[in-house]
Amino acid sequence: MDMQTILEWYKCKACVMSVEIQPDGSYGNIRVAAGNKAHADDVAMITGHPFVDDTPYEMSFPKDLNFEDFCYRSAIKHEQLHTYVNLYQMGLWLEIFMLPLGFQCENKGYCLYAYNVSPDANTSTMSDISHELLASVLSACIKLRGAQDFKKGINEVISDIRDVCEARRCCILLVDDEEQTCSILADVLGPGVDKPHGASMDKSFYKVASTWEKTIAGSTCLIIKNRQDMEVIKERNPSWYESLSKATVQSLVLYPLKNNGKMVGYIWASNFNVEKAAKIKEVLELTTFFIASEIANYMLLKRLETLSNMDLLTGCRNRNAMNNRVAEFDLPDARKYKNIAIVFVDLNGLKQTNDREGHPAGDRLLKRAANVLLEVFSGDEIYRAGGDEFMIIALNTSMSEMEEKIAALRNVSEDNKVSFAVGLCFDDTKLDIRKAMHIADERMYDDKDEYYREHPERKYR
Repeated sequence: MDMQTILEWYKCKACVMSVEIQPDGSYGNIRVAAGNKAHADDVAMITGHPFVDDTPYEMSFPKDLNFEDFCYRSAIKHEQLHTYVNLYQMGLWLEIFMLPLGFQCENKGYCLYAYNVSPDANTSTMSDISHELLASVLSACIKLRGAQDFKKGINEVISDIRDVCEARRCCILLVDDEEQTCSILADVLGPGVDKPHGASMDKSFYKVASTWEKTIAGSTCLIIKNRQDMEVIKERNPSWYESLSKATVQSLVLYPLKNNGKMVGYIWASNFNVEKAAKIKEVLELTTFFIASEIANYMLLKRLETLSNMDLLTGCRNRNAMNNRVAEFDLPDARKYKNIAIVFVDLNGLKQTNDREGHPAGDRLLKRAANVLLEVFSGDEIYRAGGDEFMIIALNTSMSEMEEKIAALRNVSEDNKVSFAVGLCFDDTKLDIRKAMHIADERMYDDKDEYYREHPERKYR
């Protein structure tokens, strides 16, 4: 029976793949030996050229290391394969079936590749997995959903994934394309592995991470198992290849984490057990789908929490955050502080600016004032109490240090053309924050009165 007769049985898109086997056991050229009408029509629609039998597979499909691995495992190792993947860059879901074929040819193997493409995920297909894989995915979902501490839950999941991969290191890196920054959400090392020094999570590392999506080249993930795969990375991304070589990374699994089309981050496992590559891909193919969703929800809640506690005009914490913070000092945990310093600050001249120059000018004055406070009281808690008034909480400090900061505040204020009335209360005995706030507030108004006595021409009521 010839290839075309076999293909005529399939109404879905189907083709026969040929895989060349090298003397060292690795694979060489991979070609589409023959295709049915549905496949030929699909190739013609995508490429704009008619399909031709026995051509390099890159003429029908994008070059993809994972696809090549599937072809090799089916055609050469005679494995029956099925997977369901999210082609996130194309907004499509792809269901793949690969069956080994018994055609005889020296140094070459064959497999049948049948596939279906749809724009939406099929939940029935996603759940049609082995009991072992289902247990791994379900365990991850339960740990993420059931954890009261999200970071603890995500670390447990990453620890489980590291165990599955038998990897030296497993990590989740969050990326923020708007701010061009990245940060590690979870990082688990294997037994006896020292924490790598590596690059810091700053904009320079973001530049490295921002190249990964292009390096993955439209695939669902990147799996580097051997020297042959590493050479592909060397060709696609030389700078990253050098970085991996310096870090003695010999094998790598890298999965993008996307939610609703937006990149959330990446999960990777380095120096993993390459003999388990197939199982690892199956586990991560679905697990990352849920991890990305949970991370997106977590980040949304964190952003909403930040917005609810931040004054959007000045970038300082708002009055709601201040009231909640003050209430925390009623708890026994507040006794851990050696002392507390409260500073009340009132911006002089805001009403005058609003009345004479308009509220936009007043807003600019408030922003300048806030920037001064953020510069001088860096590391302390700064709140906009309301209107033109701010409060600073400094913990485990000293009276001399606070006096130095207030002196610096007056100097920096003059340079930035803003004027403050300031009141300070330092408490290293009872740590009564409300009493300290009352005293600092009174001293601030005394300072304001003194300011207008010295500058009566600036008084504006």
